[in-house]
Amino acid sequence: MVVRPVPWADVDPVTVPARPTVNRVLPPRPKQAAVVVLAWTALLYLIELVDVVGFDGRLDRWGGIQPLEVSGLDGVLFAPLLHAGWDHLAANTLPFLVLGFLAMSGGLGQFVAVTAVVWLVGGLGTWVGGGSGYHVGASGLIFGWLAFLLVRGFFARSVAQILLAVALFLYYGYMLWGVLPTTSGVSWQGHLFGAVGGVLAAWLVARADRPGRRRPSGSVRA
Repeated sequence: MVVRPVPWADVDPVTVPARPTVNRVLPPRPKQAAVVVLAWTALLYLIELVDVVGFDGRLDRWGGIQPLEVSGLDGVLFAPLLHAGWDHLAANTLPFLVLGFLAMSGGLGQFVAVTAVVWLVGGLGTWVGGGSGYHVGASGLIFGWLAFLLVRGFFARSVAQILLAVALFLYYGYMLWGVLPTTSGVSWQGHLFGAVGGVLAAWLVARADRPGRRRPSGSVRA
């Protein structure tokens, strides 16, 4: 391993410009984003078909989040891929497609990171505070993406993203009631902690994209 300073290593640190994702509201590669979200949706339908035909619905119990049960902790990984019947999956499909597509406005890599934060925060929060029963469904991801899209513009001070947030709030704002225990049999905890994960992800993204970050001008080569 050799450490070699670049010719300008003795100059002051330089400022890293803000990334172009700060003001973007649509995916930079819309066809790729559409393919990803459509393929993921198709996977959800395939999993539900396998559950219904091959397992008589037992995958929900095996892969769902069972709060405070060690045996149900693996549901943090699997629960967003499972649904309690076709009606449940159908109700999630349109917002999953729309919000998943829009959440890719920062590129596929950022989308994966945002989704991972929502997935883990939502799942672990539900496992800790989910009450009784088992929790399944992609609605935790949906609420996470919605929360991410609603608040990221305020963190990033992006007018374009704030305007998109206003439009989404007018259209999907009613969904936010789902973070409260208003409907029996609905995992409002999954919705709530998914939304918390979305807010956290928005803050992390805005922090990473913040202009004026500084770095030393030397380099290290291995």
